[in-house]
Amino acid sequence: MASHGGMIGLFLFTLWYARRHKLSWLSLGDNLAVVAPVGLFFGRCANFINGELFGRPTDVPWAMQFPKELYDVPPLADRAMAMARSINPPPGSVEQLIEQGRHDPGIQALFRTILTPRHPSQIYEALLEGVFLFLVLWLARTRFRAPRGLITGIFFVLYACVRILSEMFREPDAPLIGGLTRGQFLSLFLIVAGLGFIAFSMIKPSFESCDEAASNPSN
Repeated sequence: MASHGGMIGLFLFTLWYARRHKLSWLSLGDNLAVVAPVGLFFGRCANFINGELFGRPTDVPWAMQFPKELYDVPPLADRAMAMARSINPPPGSVEQLIEQGRHDPGIQALFRTILTPRHPSQIYEALLEGVFLFLVLWLARTRFRAPRGLITGIFFVLYACVRILSEMFREPDAPLIGGLTRGQFLSLFLIVAGLGFIAFSMIKPSFESCDEAASNPSN
Protein backbone atom coordinates (compact mmCIF):
# COMPACT_ATOMS: atom_id res chain seq x y z
CA MET A 1 0.00 0.00 0.00
CA ALA A 2 3.03 2.32 -0.11
CA SER A 3 2.09 4.26 -3.27
CA HIS A 4 -1.63 3.60 -3.46
CA GLY A 5 -2.13 4.02 0.29
CA GLY A 6 -0.20 7.28 0.19
CA MET A 7 -2.53 8.56 -2.52
CA ILE A 8 -5.57 7.69 -0.42
CA GLY A 9 -4.05 9.53 2.55
CA LEU A 10 -3.26 12.58 0.42
CA PHE A 11 -6.75 12.44 -1.08
CA LEU A 12 -8.35 12.66 2.37
CA PHE A 13 -5.88 15.26 3.70
CA THR A 14 -6.38 17.63 0.76
CA LEU A 15 -10.15 17.30 1.14
CA TRP A 16 -9.86 18.33 4.79
CA TYR A 17 -7.33 21.09 4.03
CA ALA A 18 -9.40 22.57 1.21
CA ARG A 19 -12.54 22.71 3.36
CA ARG A 20 -10.67 24.16 6.32
CA HIS A 21 -9.12 26.97 4.27
CA LYS A 22 -12.06 27.41 1.88
CA LEU A 23 -10.08 26.45 -1.21
CA SER A 24 -11.10 24.60 -4.34
CA TRP A 25 -10.34 20.95 -3.63
CA LEU A 26 -10.15 20.14 -7.33
CA SER A 27 -7.71 22.98 -7.99
CA LEU A 28 -5.54 21.87 -5.10
CA GLY A 29 -5.57 18.32 -6.41
CA ASP A 30 -4.67 19.43 -9.93
CA ASN A 31 -1.65 21.38 -8.68
CA LEU A 32 -0.44 18.48 -6.55
CA ALA A 33 -0.95 16.01 -9.40
CA VAL A 34 1.48 17.94 -11.60
CA VAL A 35 4.32 17.81 -9.06
CA ALA A 36 3.60 14.32 -7.66
CA PRO A 37 5.67 12.60 -10.39
CA VAL A 38 8.75 14.45 -9.12
CA GLY A 39 8.41 12.65 -5.78
CA LEU A 40 7.68 9.36 -7.53
CA PHE A 41 10.83 9.78 -9.63
CA PHE A 42 13.11 10.29 -6.63
CA GLY A 43 11.35 7.48 -4.74
CA ARG A 44 12.12 5.01 -7.54
CA CYS A 45 15.69 6.27 -7.73
CA ALA A 46 15.98 5.53 -4.00
CA ASN A 47 14.60 2.03 -4.61
CA PHE A 48 17.32 1.50 -7.22
CA ILE A 49 20.11 2.82 -4.99
CA ASN A 50 18.90 0.57 -2.14
CA GLY A 51 18.71 -2.42 -4.49
CA GLU A 52 15.09 -3.11 -3.50
CA LEU A 53 11.89 -3.81 -5.46
CA PHE A 54 14.01 -5.21 -8.28
CA GLY A 55 12.82 -6.68 -11.55
CA ARG A 56 12.11 -10.12 -12.91
CA PRO A 57 14.86 -12.40 -14.29
CA THR A 58 15.94 -11.49 -17.82
CA ASP A 59 18.77 -11.83 -20.33
CA VAL A 60 18.59 -8.30 -21.78
CA PRO A 61 22.02 -6.65 -22.21
CA TRP A 62 21.30 -4.09 -19.47
CA ALA A 63 20.26 -6.69 -16.86
CA MET A 64 21.60 -6.12 -13.35
CA GLN A 65 22.15 -8.19 -10.22
CA PHE A 66 20.75 -7.17 -6.85
CA PRO A 67 22.28 -8.68 -3.68
CA LYS A 68 19.04 -8.24 -1.75
CA GLU A 69 17.68 -11.09 -3.85
CA LEU A 70 19.24 -13.26 -1.12
CA TYR A 71 16.52 -12.12 1.29
CA ASP A 72 13.82 -13.50 -1.02
CA VAL A 73 15.50 -16.79 -2.00
CA PRO A 74 16.65 -18.68 1.14
CA PRO A 75 18.37 -21.55 -0.75
CA LEU A 76 20.41 -19.00 -2.68
CA ALA A 77 21.28 -17.22 0.56
CA ASP A 78 22.43 -20.52 2.11
CA ARG A 79 24.60 -21.19 -0.93
CA ALA A 80 26.11 -17.71 -0.77
CA MET A 81 26.88 -18.05 2.94
CA ALA A 82 28.55 -21.43 2.36
CA MET A 83 30.71 -19.98 -0.40
CA ALA A 84 31.58 -16.96 1.76
CA ARG A 85 33.14 -19.08 4.54
CA SER A 86 36.47 -18.91 2.72
CA ILE A 87 36.46 -15.12 2.83
CA ASN A 88 38.43 -13.41 5.58
CA PRO A 89 36.70 -12.27 7.71
CA PRO A 90 33.72 -14.51 6.94
CA PRO A 91 30.33 -12.78 7.29
CA GLY A 92 28.13 -13.97 10.14
CA SER A 93 24.78 -13.33 8.43
CA VAL A 94 23.21 -12.54 5.09
CA GLU A 95 22.95 -8.90 6.16
CA GLN A 96 26.68 -8.76 6.86
CA LEU A 97 27.41 -10.54 3.58
CA ILE A 98 25.46 -7.93 1.60
CA GLU A 99 27.07 -5.08 3.53
CA GLN A 100 30.58 -6.44 3.01
CA GLY A 101 29.80 -6.87 -0.67
CA ARG A 102 29.69 -3.08 -1.02
CA HIS A 103 33.48 -2.89 -0.79
CA ASP A 104 34.87 -6.45 -0.84
CA PRO A 105 35.92 -7.57 -4.38
CA GLY A 106 35.84 -11.22 -3.30
CA ILE A 107 32.19 -11.04 -2.29
CA GLN A 108 31.37 -9.04 -5.40
CA ALA A 109 32.89 -11.82 -7.51
CA LEU A 110 30.82 -14.33 -5.52
CA PHE A 111 27.65 -12.36 -6.20
CA ARG A 112 28.36 -12.28 -9.93
CA THR A 113 28.43 -16.09 -10.02
CA ILE A 114 25.20 -16.77 -8.11
CA LEU A 115 22.84 -13.78 -8.39
CA THR A 116 20.16 -13.69 -11.08
CA PRO A 117 20.37 -11.05 -13.84
CA ARG A 118 17.21 -8.97 -13.55
CA HIS A 119 15.39 -6.04 -15.09
CA PRO A 120 16.31 -2.73 -13.40
CA SER A 121 12.59 -2.14 -13.04
CA GLN A 122 13.13 0.74 -10.61
CA ILE A 123 14.64 2.72 -13.52
CA TYR A 124 11.72 1.82 -15.77
CA GLU A 125 9.33 3.06 -13.09
CA ALA A 126 11.32 6.25 -12.51
CA LEU A 127 11.13 7.09 -16.21
CA LEU A 128 7.47 6.18 -16.61
CA GLU A 129 5.97 7.32 -13.29
CA GLY A 130 8.35 10.25 -12.96
CA VAL A 131 9.64 11.75 -16.21
CA PHE A 132 6.87 10.69 -18.62
CA LEU A 133 4.01 11.46 -16.25
CA PHE A 134 5.44 14.84 -15.26
CA LEU A 135 5.88 15.93 -18.88
CA VAL A 136 2.34 14.95 -19.84
CA LEU A 137 0.75 16.64 -16.81
CA TRP A 138 2.93 19.75 -17.05
CA LEU A 139 1.99 20.21 -20.71
CA ALA A 140 -1.69 19.62 -19.93
CA ARG A 141 -1.55 22.17 -17.11
CA THR A 142 0.40 24.89 -18.93
CA ARG A 143 -0.65 24.50 -22.56
CA PHE A 144 -4.37 23.78 -22.31
CA ARG A 145 -7.35 25.32 -20.56
CA ALA A 146 -8.32 22.35 -18.43
CA PRO A 147 -11.39 22.37 -16.19
CA ARG A 148 -10.86 21.71 -12.50
CA GLY A 149 -10.37 18.02 -11.74
CA LEU A 150 -9.27 17.01 -15.22
CA ILE A 151 -5.54 17.00 -14.39
CA THR A 152 -6.20 14.92 -11.28
CA GLY A 153 -8.18 12.44 -13.34
CA ILE A 154 -5.47 12.22 -15.99
CA PHE A 155 -2.88 11.64 -13.27
CA PHE A 156 -4.83 8.74 -11.74
CA VAL A 157 -5.45 7.06 -15.11
CA LEU A 158 -1.95 7.52 -16.50
CA TYR A 159 -0.23 6.55 -13.25
CA ALA A 160 -2.31 3.39 -13.09
CA CYS A 161 -1.53 2.51 -16.71
CA VAL A 162 2.23 2.99 -16.41
CA ARG A 163 2.22 1.16 -13.08
CA ILE A 164 0.44 -1.81 -14.65
CA LEU A 165 2.98 -1.76 -17.49
CA SER A 166 6.05 -1.46 -15.26
CA GLU A 167 4.82 -4.22 -12.93
CA MET A 168 5.20 -6.62 -15.86
CA PHE A 169 8.97 -6.25 -15.42
CA ARG A 170 9.05 -6.14 -11.61
CA GLU A 171 9.41 -9.14 -9.32
CA PRO A 172 6.11 -9.48 -7.40
CA ASP A 173 6.56 -8.63 -3.72
CA ALA A 174 3.23 -10.15 -2.66
CA PRO A 175 0.97 -13.04 -3.75
CA LEU A 176 -0.81 -12.53 -7.08
CA ILE A 177 -4.47 -11.52 -7.11
CA GLY A 178 -6.31 -13.12 -10.00
CA GLY A 179 -3.11 -13.30 -12.01
CA LEU A 180 -2.27 -9.65 -11.29
CA THR A 181 0.39 -8.28 -8.98
CA ARG A 182 -0.82 -6.28 -6.01
CA GLY A 183 0.27 -3.05 -7.69
CA GLN A 184 -1.62 -3.91 -10.87
CA PHE A 185 -4.75 -4.90 -8.97
CA LEU A 186 -4.85 -1.71 -6.90
CA SER A 187 -4.19 0.36 -10.02
CA LEU A 188 -7.50 -0.78 -11.45
CA PHE A 189 -9.29 1.21 -8.75
CA LEU A 190 -7.21 4.27 -9.63
CA ILE A 191 -8.39 4.02 -13.23
CA VAL A 192 -12.01 4.00 -12.07
CA ALA A 193 -11.38 6.99 -9.78
CA GLY A 194 -9.53 8.85 -12.53
CA LEU A 195 -12.32 8.30 -15.04
CA GLY A 196 -14.74 9.61 -12.43
CA PHE A 197 -12.74 12.84 -12.04
CA ILE A 198 -12.50 13.25 -15.81
CA ALA A 199 -16.23 12.67 -16.30
CA PHE A 200 -17.13 15.13 -13.53
CA SER A 201 -14.81 17.79 -14.96
CA MET A 202 -16.47 17.45 -18.36
CA ILE A 203 -20.08 17.28 -17.16
CA LYS A 204 -19.78 20.18 -14.70
CA PRO A 205 -16.77 22.17 -15.91
CA SER A 206 -15.39 24.97 -13.74
CA PHE A 207 -12.21 26.90 -14.31
CA GLU A 208 -9.65 28.91 -12.39
CA SER A 209 -10.51 32.60 -12.02
CA CYS A 210 -7.59 33.59 -14.26
CA ASP A 211 -8.85 31.26 -16.99
CA GLU A 212 -12.35 32.67 -16.68
CA ALA A 213 -11.05 36.23 -16.95
CA ALA A 214 -8.95 35.34 -19.97
CA SER A 215 -11.96 33.83 -21.71
CA ASN A 216 -14.11 36.93 -20.97
CA PRO A 217 -11.98 40.02 -21.76
CA SER A 218 -15.00 42.34 -21.42
CA ASN A 219 -15.05 41.57 -17.68
